[in-house]
Amino acid sequence: SSRTSKRLASTYDQIADIQASAAEREKRQIQLMTRRNEERVREIARARKGKGKNDENEAAEELDTYKRSKDYPDNVLPNQIKVDMANKCVILPIGGNPVPFHISTIKAAVFQKLDQVCYLRVNFYAAGLALGKEASRNMAKLVAKYAPYSTFIREMTFRSLDGHNLNNAYRMIMELRKRYRAHEIQEQEEATLVKQEKLIRTKNERVPRLSDLTMRPVFAGRKTQGNLEAHQNGLRFISNRGESVDIIYSNIKHAIFQPCENEIMVLIHFHLKNPIMIGKKKQTNVQVFTEVIDASQAVDAGRRNMYDPEEMDDEQRERQLRKKLNEAFKEFCRKVEKVAAKNGFTLEFDIPYRDLGFQGNPHKEMVFIMPTLNCLCNLTETPFFVVDLNNVDHVHFERVTFASKAFDIVLVNKDFTKQPWRIDMIPNTDKDAIQDWLTDMEISYTEGPMNLNWKQIMSTVADDDRFYMDTEEDEITKKEAGWSFLRMFGADDE
Repeated sequence: SSRTSKRLASTYDQIADIQASAAEREKRQIQLMTRRNEERVREIARARKGKGKNDENEAAEELDTYKRSKDYPDNVLPNQIKVDMANKCVILPIGGNPVPFHISTIKAAVFQKLDQVCYLRVNFYAAGLALGKEASRNMAKLVAKYAPYSTFIREMTFRSLDGHNLNNAYRMIMELRKRYRAHEIQEQEEATLVKQEKLIRTKNERVPRLSDLTMRPVFAGRKTQGNLEAHQNGLRFISNRGESVDIIYSNIKHAIFQPCENEIMVLIHFHLKNPIMIGKKKQTNVQVFTEVIDASQAVDAGRRNMYDPEEMDDEQRERQLRKKLNEAFKEFCRKVEKVAAKNGFTLEFDIPYRDLGFQGNPHKEMVFIMPTLNCLCNLTETPFFVVDLNNVDHVHFERVTFASKAFDIVLVNKDFTKQPWRIDMIPNTDKDAIQDWLTDMEISYTEGPMNLNWKQIMSTVADDDRFYMDTEEDEITKKEAGWSFLRMFGADDE
């Protein structure tokens, strides 16, 4: 019985320690919340001061299909629908006269065949109707501009006994719409791109180089393999097909080196300040990696026989390869830091803290998420999950109850116009460790038993000028300051 009582005593001691550390953490959190609220009030005031007249909206651009009717295509017939791909317009007959409509004015087209007759209905963007997601930005501006004093055509229907031409016109309208939309999206993507400096290649000396790498995201196809070199003001990845991607040192926000321990790959990841184009898409994350074992082999690992001498040799080889690759990548990172420093750039590679990692679901599958010095990330699976901790305003723990085995966390962005990041299904056993880490990182957190409607919360908070202050407009009436309204218990209920 003395042994039992000793064991009980040690259990009670452990529980007391946990409770004491939780109480200490809670106390620090309350102080932290107050301090952060004051800091954010100052930050917002500074940001507002810096915001000037840059938010002027550019005027709507008028649509010109043809300068005069002589420019119409030659083969336009009086009662025929014609699609002019080159001039991005559809010529529709009104009272026998061909009238051009720019493709961006067309909201939808529907082709129907009833008995022997075919119909083509064309809907246009018009004032007083919801424009929908597909409307071009210019079209939305034009509708708003002309809404007060113009009459809009809402729809037209054409009927024909011979459906061949109508069907052909319908197909071409849809194709032109698709092309115009794709072109517009690409233009928007490229318009917001920040122009990158040109890479200055290092001459007359050996450049640090890693070969036989795979890059993610890919250019096109299934895999993009090649080499990574470090030059004077940036890195260049050259694929085996001859495509290249330049990553300028000054555009790297965070560089992360993740050695291979339990994963099947060793990787270097760059999280960029401004996106760059890879293929036809804007990307903020670029990664190069080498697989230590094939993913197919990794799946078979469970069937291995530990007494089989060949298997033992394989495992030995794998361990050596792991070590060799980790060393090669680490050495490359060191050389890159040296090259960057020599040319006046500061670049440091962070290594994820594996012991602080936890399982969670940021997208659609459970992955292992690890913090680094500046980020919280999962870099092994795609899509990548990288949250810059400097952009996190507050963290809220959802579904924290005694009944549930897992909880979710919501990381609120300092920019309230953006939706928060989420990580779902984190095992309860990780909660204390995550809360300790957040407190050490000086990030405030709250917890509650329910999933909240963050879209609604963010829009309410974005409209509140006094969100971080503890009084209402009259400066006397008390209110919850900042995120403390999410607390299950107020500071006084402890």
